[in-house]
Amino acid sequence: MEHHNLLLSIMLGILCSFIFIHSYAQEPVSNTPEGYWKVVDSTTGKPKSIVKIWKTSNQELMGKVIKVFAKAGDIQRCTACKGSQYNQPLLGMTIISGLKPKHQQWSNGQLLNPENGKIYSCALRTLDNGNKLNVRNYIGLPYFGRAETWERVDLLSG
Repeated sequence: MEHHNLLLSIMLGILCSFIFIHSYAQEPVSNTPEGYWKVVDSTTGKPKSIVKIWKTSNQELMGKVIKVFAKAGDIQRCTACKGSQYNQPLLGMTIISGLKPKHQQWSNGQLLNPENGKIYSCALRTLDNGNKLNVRNYIGLPYFGRAETWERVDLLSG
């Protein structure tokens, strides 16, 4: 009987260890790029917009502008864009598309820069326990691109 209890305790310990390791290895929800992000102007340090990032049914990330922080004279329409996006309002415009999970980041997507109308290759990676988002846009190789850091915002807390 004592041998049976010892064996049962060992098996229960192993099972609990697997459950603990599996739950610990899972990426916390806060480390996903899904959510709302404040885009800050790298020159002035002032907020430009809020972008909502979500996952599509085919597990790709998309992002659209849901708020524009604008003052008189700021760009409200994508006058530099080409094709169907030409002169469209920034508010509601999809600017991130096609990002797929790869290792510790999302990559192989595209990012539209409404200021110059150019479409860049894009990769995203969360930082600071999911509170910041490294957004790298580039042409060709990611190493020669430009990175921005976006800040997570909670729209429900006001």
